[in-house]
Amino acid sequence: MNIDRAVFAFAGTMILISVVLVYFVSPWWLLFTVFIGLNLLQSSFTGFCPAATIFRKLGLSSGCAFK
Repeated sequence: MNIDRAVFAFAGTMILISVVLVYFVSPWWLLFTVFIGLNLLQSSFTGFCPAATIFRKLGLSSGCAFK
């Protein structure tokens, strides 16, 4: 697994968790979903993603998106 796939898997997991939290806990958890979406959007323009930095430090190889 490379950093790109790990970031996509992590973001997808967090979005699904936030949907479950919205349904069972509070609609305020939609703010978490918005945060994830904004982070993905800014990383597509800047190339900086905090999760990618963490995965790089954990030893995952770089993909084409996060070099």
